[in-house]
Amino acid sequence: MSMPFRVSDLPLRLITGAFILNSGLNKRGADEEAAAGMHGMAANAYPFLGKVDPVTFVKVLSASEIALGAALMLPVVPSRLAGAGLTAFGGALTGLYLRTPGMHEEGGVRPTEEGTGLAKDSWLLGAGLSLVLSGCAQEWKHQLKQRRRKMRKQAH
Repeated sequence: MSMPFRVSDLPLRLITGAFILNSGLNKRGADEEAAAGMHGMAANAYPFLGKVDPVTFVKVLSASEIALGAALMLPVVPSRLAGAGLTAFGGALTGLYLRTPGMHEEGGVRPTEEGTGLAKDSWLLGAGLSLVLSGCAQEWKHQLKQRRRKMRKQAH
């Protein structure tokens, strides 16, 4: 039986997982002012979030980050699945960067000084896509081996 990940995925999974897990753990005790700030920025980029209570938003965000970080760090979770979660999370953060005025040059994507910290989160999107592709490649390789075995068996 093959592992649900490639050994070469481990550094990417462990480092991003630890970073996201820590972020989620740090948000657990956010006060109302901090929750309002995080919620306000998110709701500005994603207006549907404006209907969610700020404290509830941060609790859900915290729990989501903890779950994603743990999934990335647990070797029983396939890279494709962990990568899909990381891609969604990284995509949302990249969207936040692109939708927030003042974070990037007008008419472009280069970050302003204020936007550099948020623009750096785009690496999560790239890391997630890499894990998804790695997991798919591993599955395709496994399927190809099974087909070859089946063809050899039928030939004999």
